Amino acid sequence: MKDVYIKTEHLSYQYEESNFPVLRDLSVEIGKGEFVAVLGHNGSGKSTFAKLLNMILTPSSGKILVAGKDITDDSMTDEDILALRKTMGMVFQNPDNQLVATIVEDDVAFGPENLGIPSEEIRRRVDTALAEVGMLEYAKHEPHRLSGGQKQRVAIAGIMAMQPQCIIFDESTAMLDPVGRKEVMDSIIRLNREKEITIIMITHYMEEAACADRILVLNDGSILMDGTPSEIFEQEDALRVCGLNVPQCTELIHRLRHQGIELKGDCVSVEQCAELLIESLNKEEKNG
Repeated sequence: MKDVYIKTEHLSYQYEESNFPVLRDLSVEIGKGEFVAVLGHNGSGKSTFAKLLNMILTPSSGKILVAGKDITDDSMTDEDILALRKTMGMVFQNPDNQLVATIVEDDVAFGPENLGIPSEEIRRRVDTALAEVGMLEYAKHEPHRLSGGQKQRVAIAGIMAMQPQCIIFDESTAMLDPVGRKEVMDSIIRLNREKEITIIMITHYMEEAACADRILVLNDGSILMDGTPSEIFEQEDALRVCGLNVPQCTELIHRLRHQGIELKGDCVSVEQCAELLIESLNKEEKNG
């Protein structure tokens, strides 16, 4: 693993109105620059986990360390908390709930302005952030006239303008159509690969999780699985038991293998699926 950026130790959380903890004794490490997808059925604790990492909620017990600093330490001052929050951004499910200004560039500037960044630096950050998500040409547009995917990319730009080291996406594509989801996922992947931003993505789309370096599967508040997409999606039966599935391309290859067709190699993407099928057809032609 890369250098540890986020670490939880025996993390638990219970809502006041609940009789049972939503997270139980959760210990995990996430490396700096790593892209981690978090899966789980409704109520498994995914969003609670995200809110704890971003200090929106305080753990019932256990520790959270960000860049080696214990954010659950009672001795932390407001300045300490603010400094850490600058390094952690969060993009929520509904893009309309995250946009606060009437012009795109003003919305992206909102965060840096509240951090007291000088005007010239804000201008540079806004242009850079919009360019990074492919929205620079919309800088003067009104957000309410944008598509859902474009709005979500503006929300991501607003986080990027604050120059975080980690961005948490809490089902940020759930309300988008397929085109909007692809736009947002392309931006997320680019930020991770080109900017080495640590990404934690809560999602219920298996095809999105397949893009990650690593997948955590939560079940009833605990980590049920932790591995690469290939390792996780090989366990199709175990995933279905906890209400999850696998990418459609992975399911297709599994079904073909069950029918006796020899297909060697991992399959978590459409591209890998196509390669396996082409390879199989070529073998048949040679043997035929």
